[in-house]
Amino acid sequence: MANATISIRVNENVKEQAQELFKSWGLDMSTAVNMFLCQTINEQRIPFRIGYDVPNAETIAAMKEAEEMVQNGVKGFSSVEELFKELESDD
Repeated sequence: MANATISIRVNENVKEQAQELFKSWGLDMSTAVNMFLCQTINEQRIPFRIGYDVPNAETIAAMKEAEEMVQNGVKGFSSVEELFKELESDD
């Protein structure tokens, strides 16, 4: 199969760090990018999670507020079912 050339722009510092890392694994930039592209095709998606584990500032603020409410005596629930059960009780 014939090779094709692609050209991409990246931050120079990112490029240098990536090249150093790939070199430590015995890879060059071209091989690493080819591996990424092939894996993307195989999985039909980006082959890693993007930002799912990092809450944004609004979410962090809401989490802190919820923690403070529990510390101040507001009853918490471990599930929606538990909340509804409490709401439906006669107590």
